[in-house]
Amino acid sequence: MVPRYARPAMTAIWEPEARYRIWFEIEAHATEKLGELGVVPPSGAKALWDWWATNPSIDVEAIDAIEAVTKHDVIAFLDWVAKQVGPEARFMHQGMTSSDVLDTTLAVQLARAADLLIEDIDALLAAIKRRAFEHKYTPTIGRSHGIHAEPTTFGKKLSEAYAEFARCRVRLVAARAEVATCAISGAVGTFANIDPSVEEYVAEKLGLEVEPVSTQVIPRDRHAMFFATLGVIASSIERLAVEVRHLQRTEVLEAEEYFSPGQKGSSAMPHKRNPVLTENLTGLARMVRSAVTPALENVALWHERDISHSSVERFIGPDATITLDFALARLTSVVDKLVVYPERMQKNLDKMGGLVHSQRVLLALTQAGLERDTAYRLVQRNAMKVWESDGQLNLMELLKADEEVAAALTVEQIEDKFNLDYHFKAIDKIFARVFGAD
Repeated sequence: MVPRYARPAMTAIWEPEARYRIWFEIEAHATEKLGELGVVPPSGAKALWDWWATNPSIDVEAIDAIEAVTKHDVIAFLDWVAKQVGPEARFMHQGMTSSDVLDTTLAVQLARAADLLIEDIDALLAAIKRRAFEHKYTPTIGRSHGIHAEPTTFGKKLSEAYAEFARCRVRLVAARAEVATCAISGAVGTFANIDPSVEEYVAEKLGLEVEPVSTQVIPRDRHAMFFATLGVIASSIERLAVEVRHLQRTEVLEAEEYFSPGQKGSSAMPHKRNPVLTENLTGLARMVRSAVTPALENVALWHERDISHSSVERFIGPDATITLDFALARLTSVVDKLVVYPERMQKNLDKMGGLVHSQRVLLALTQAGLERDTAYRLVQRNAMKVWESDGQLNLMELLKADEEVAAALTVEQIEDKFNLDYHFKAIDKIFARVFGAD
């Protein structure tokens, strides 16, 4: 985790003390249920919860010191708690294995992280929606292959991003549900030394679902899907970030990141206003996606368990969620403050002498009776003249002067095909689909 790209609420989920507190709750709840079943005395759980009620601080350094000797983190934690609680602490961890604690804790952390990420997406969706409606009918050029294609609106562009992040939200909710499972099944997952009702009790207390069958660890296909979902969200972040970066290029300059008072764009060139935030988002997206392949590789463990996944998850759990949390918040700010230049959009629309209306003329000629190939040839030969003139010539005027075109279409019909508003007739319909009828 790099502090530069971290926010406090998400970072707190992964702090050692937070992890140890979840460990304690798992152990205490399990001991409580074991007491109800008569496996251990009720006094065991009471002693644990009485100590917990004092709101004790967790001495991370002391636990680390014990682990330096035991070479086992869960045993180190149990030893430290026993020293705080006293003899009754011996009833902790009855019939449990370390993975019961570690995997269930990771499920809690990932679920909590997902909750924050869902909130982040909601904030981003709200910002995108506001700006989309603001520019619902702001004309701009649509590009394919980076080349002028046909007119669209800037609001329609943003509606595409809204729909994409709405899908991301649905995926994340599903991924959260899939990863939020509890396993308290003992060695090799057979419940030989612990009753399944203990698992059910702990799951209920922690807001998790019961893992239907564990091998001693929770199956890692769940985690693979979770991190894959984070990777998809990161790619959606990058897609919108790259669009902003392209729009801010000097030759385009249809929109740009907000440039705050006192901000400097270059140590050498005082005139520079660079898309540094969206460039940063591209980099952050790469880092989130870097967690996906290791998560997929964690699925194949040896037999009932090994720990080849453990070191991986100690990295990717905090790093991917913390980085994505920061990236979503940054993108929300970029969208919220994005400076939009409608006049420049219109200027770029007009730059190529009406070429963006070529399809309408093509279709009109076919509807007037010409073969499609003939119609295409007539429009293209005039369009290429405009293209090669760098927009100095005008497609409409060339078409009017073309005898073959004029034989099929009147001047009024040709002029009608250059009506910009024609391209926006379905914008209301699109917005209703994306944002709802209201």
